[in-house]
Amino acid sequence: PGETLLIQGGSSGIGVTAIQIAKALGATVLVTAGSDDKCAACVALGADHAINYKTSDFAEEVKKLTGGKGVDVILDMVAGGYVAREVDCMAEDGRLVIIALQGGTKAEFNAGLVLRKRLTITGSTLRPRSIEFKAAIAKALKEKVWPLIASGAVKPVIHSTFAAADAAKAHALMESNQHVGKIVLTW
Repeated sequence: PGETLLIQGGSSGIGVTAIQIAKALGATVLVTAGSDDKCAACVALGADHAINYKTSDFAEEVKKLTGGKGVDVILDMVAGGYVAREVDCMAEDGRLVIIALQGGTKAEFNAGLVLRKRLTITGSTLRPRSIEFKAAIAKALKEKVWPLIASGAVKPVIHSTFAAADAAKAHALMESNQHVGKIVLTW
């Protein structure tokens, strides 16, 4: 509560869920998205501000929107070249959480800013984790997130549903990057 969060890829399946959870927990939510329509969809889901990363420098916009303070937390699904700008627009004691590498695995950034701002940069992926670790996460989700779903504060955002036989069409939609939320296959 009371923190400011930047979600990179706010219109993605993870992004639309993160918007809703963060708002339910009392955060101010900023997002990036690749079109004005996607930005509008993110605001409709509860984001306080949406930045079209194709027409604006998200780091400069974040600084403007936070009065120069920067954001407390960034949920990053891009990494790569974004990391330097993320470090630049973070508040003191901020946390950068990298959960995907859509922009690449290599990043060059000002380590002096990381030290001066006392930033924490962390990454996570569940695939290699133990069953016990995944069970602990599932338990925490049941305790903290399921009540938000049960209350209606968090709702799944499904863009399209395809029969499994139409998986190629679903994949083409995903590659077109024109969707907001999840694309679902049914059997």
